[in-house]
Amino acid sequence: MESLLENIPAFLTILSTVCGAVVVAMVGGMAIWTFRDIRARSRDVLAQILATLLVLVLPVIGFVVYLMLRPRETLEEAYEHSLEQEALLQAIEEPEECPGCGQRVKGNFLYCPDCHTRLKKACPECNSALRLNWSLCPYCGASVTPQAIEPVYSSSRDRQGGEDVAPAEA
Repeated sequence: MESLLENIPAFLTILSTVCGAVVVAMVGGMAIWTFRDIRARSRDVLAQILATLLVLVLPVIGFVVYLMLRPRETLEEAYEHSLEQEALLQAIEEPEECPGCGQRVKGNFLYCPDCHTRLKKACPECNSALRLNWSLCPYCGASVTPQAIEPVYSSSRDRQGGEDVAPAEA
């Protein structure tokens, strides 16, 4: 019994050392996680240092406060969000493609500058660019006849898929 009582201080020393090491590891882990997290969420170096110091000085309370105050989205998420918004804006602005060659063309082009496909027609009354399938000008109300989209060929080579066609000999 005496030997057991004599070993209690040694057990307490080992137990306190292990508990201290666990606490130091937990605080260090929280500080490292906080630093990495704030670095992914903010470019402000001062905010990165202050958030990490808050967790180091007040381990549990500082960590909870950091979790409540940290920015909602990471820099990567903010960048992806801005790309999505830009893509939506471009879709709203209706970037047009030529149906003949797939090149991007401006909305007021009547013909594709690359393949010469007719894209739109001019209103006979106000000369506004109209889609070929429209039967009414939305700008002046003039009635127009709808047309089909057909490429404009510049030579017999374009009509035959890239091969020069020689006239048939009789």
